[in-house]
Amino acid sequence: MTVPLAPHLLLAWRHPRPDGAEGRCIGAGTDLRVDPRRAKRLARRIQREGRRHHLPRIVVTSPLRRCADVGRWLRRWGWQHRVEPALAELHFSEWEGRAWDQIDRAELDAWCADFSGGRPGGGESLETMLERAGGWQPGLARVVVGHAGWLLARRWCEEQGDDGRRPTAAEWPPAPPYGTLYLVRMSLPVPVRRSR
Repeated sequence: MTVPLAPHLLLAWRHPRPDGAEGRCIGAGTDLRVDPRRAKRLARRIQREGRRHHLPRIVVTSPLRRCADVGRWLRRWGWQHRVEPALAELHFSEWEGRAWDQIDRAELDAWCADFSGGRPGGGESLETMLERAGGWQPGLARVVVGHAGWLLARRWCEEQGDDGRRPTAAEWPPAPPYGTLYLVRMSLPVPVRRSR
């Protein structure tokens, strides 16, 4: 059955579970592989939803393998696959790949105290990712495969509008399960950066 998707919505999927991520700080600087069967399963789900909603056969993914491998499956089946660096996860720099319980507690507390402006591990701030996620425009694409951090940042921008309010650690939701589908608006107001 064909179900039209509202023209202002985008299907945004979290990538499949990557190998070796459990208990570790995994961001844009850690390019983990995904079992090809998991990538193919998510690609099949995306293909079904694309048919169901009569969407253009265009998928945009983060350049990291855990997302891009899904796009590569879809490309084999006739889809256009675009890679977009703006969809990458937060970059944790010195924390990348480390076990969470091996990161100094004082460093974690400092990040939580300045959750939006702090740079975890010396990497990217959440404020920067909010601007990146909120400012990205999909063009003709209606399907995205991204990361939990990017999806949550995009949703935050959508829900907060352009008021520039930034989240605290207590307000930030937990990561959605792998393979979760979010419906997000295709275009958002440009986020406003508040002066510090």
